[in-house]
Order: sequence, then C-alpha cells, then structure tokens
Amino acid sequence: MNKIDGKIVWVTGASSGIGEALTYALDNKKCKLIISARRDKELEKVKENCQNRENIKLLRLDLTDTDSMNEVVDEAINAFGRIDMLINNAGISQRSKIIDTQLSVYKKLIDINYLGTVALSKALLPHFIASQNGQFVTVTSLMGKFGGPYRSGYCGAKHALHGFFDVLRQEHEADGIAVTLICPGYVRTNVDKNALTADGSKQDKHDEENQNGLKVDVFAKKMIRAIERKKFEAYMGGFEVIGIYVKRFFPKLLHRMVVKSTK
Repeated sequence: MNKIDGKIVWVTGASSGIGEALTYALDNKKCKLIISARRDKELEKVKENCQNRENIKLLRLDLTDTDSMNEVVDEAINAFGRIDMLINNAGISQRSKIIDTQLSVYKKLIDINYLGTVALSKALLPHFIASQNGQFVTVTSLMGKFGGPYRSGYCGAKHALHGFFDVLRQEHEADGIAVTLICPGYVRTNVDKNALTADGSKQDKHDEENQNGLKVDVFAKKMIRAIERKKFEAYMGGFEVIGIYVKRFFPKLLHRMVVKSTK
C-alpha cells in the first residue's frame, strides 16, 4: 500500500460534497492540497474548516474553459513545486427522460463531466511523465458501468471517462503513472439536488435513494483506502453495487430489475 500521507494532492470539485469531505480527510493526513472549484467563497469556507490551512492553496477552476488548462496546471504546480496526484471529482448529474432532454443539456454534461476532465488531465500528464510518477484518480459512478433511467447523458459521460482513463493507464503505466477509477453509488451529497433537468434547470430536490446512501465522510475514507491500494476500479455504495456483477453476467436480468424498480 502506498500511503497518501504528506503527498501533494489536487482535488477538483472541492467546494462541496465528496470533494469537500476528501479535503478534510486528506488534511487530517497532512497532505499539501490544491483545492479547486468555480465558487471562490465556498472554497474559502472549506479551507477555514481545515486544521492545516498553511498547506492548502485555492485555485479557481472552470472545467468548461478547456483553453485555460495549461495555464491552470502551471499555477497548480507552482503552488508546491510538484503534484503527486490529481483527483478529478468535479461533475454534475442529470434527471430527465431522453425524449424530453434538450441537446444543450447533453452538451453541458459532456463538456463538464468528460471533456473538462480530459483536458485537465492531458494538461497535467507531461508533468507526471517528466517526474516518472503520478496518480490520476477520477470519480466516475456506478452509472459509468451500467445505465439507469433519467440519467442518459450522465451515464454517457461517465462511460466515456472509463474508456479514456483505461487507455491512459495502458499507455503510461511504463511512465510510473497510476490510474484509479472511483465508482460511487448513492452518497449523501447535493449532486441529486443540483442535477440538470430536461431544459437545463436544476432539479432542486433530493432523491430518496441518495439521501439514504453512504455518509459522505464514510465514503471519503473508503475512497482514500482504494487510492492507497492503487486499485484500477473501486465500487462503493450499498445494494446498488450488485448491479456491476449482474450487468456483467446477466444483462437482461439487470434490465428487468431496473425497469421494475423505476415503475
């Protein structure tokens, strides 16, 4: 196991939810942290809640601004002189039927959840190659392994992340670069409340499943253990994790289970 203690870690989507909980957990492990999000004030609040604030740098990041990624990466590296790990956590979900969903919603989901993450990772990749060391940790979803109603664009973007980072691992393992894909099920965050609906507006309410899911601090601890073990993929949640294995061996059965549960 490669302990994460004391490493220089860059966390995106750190202003709330999983990213916020990760920041606190990594701060407790004396990591030097670069925390990013679009909301500066929320990042400041997260930093104020940490014990080792001198080891935390704030860096505003908008994943839709892919042209700025090289500049943002340079700023991140300059914060502590290097980066040991990038945790791609920022993203947005969806709750709408395909027939009702505007194409602009799909584009936004791809721009944020897929292309923004790819652009940031590509910009950092030369630094990891030069160091012959580094770890990409990308938060996808169980929905990156099988589909679910009302999440078509979200599932598509998360499936795409698996394809990209599987290839990145294959191409750059010889450069000392590790890739870990974290696949959450239901976690108690605001991801459901902030999910995009058919016209691009927020759902603005919680799903019962999410609010009965894993506590976010418990999830963060499980995630860190998977990162330290350099797992290729880690599935985390409750009963919903069984969908991974049903999909693999009995795809028609999973289809019937999901359709029945949706009704």
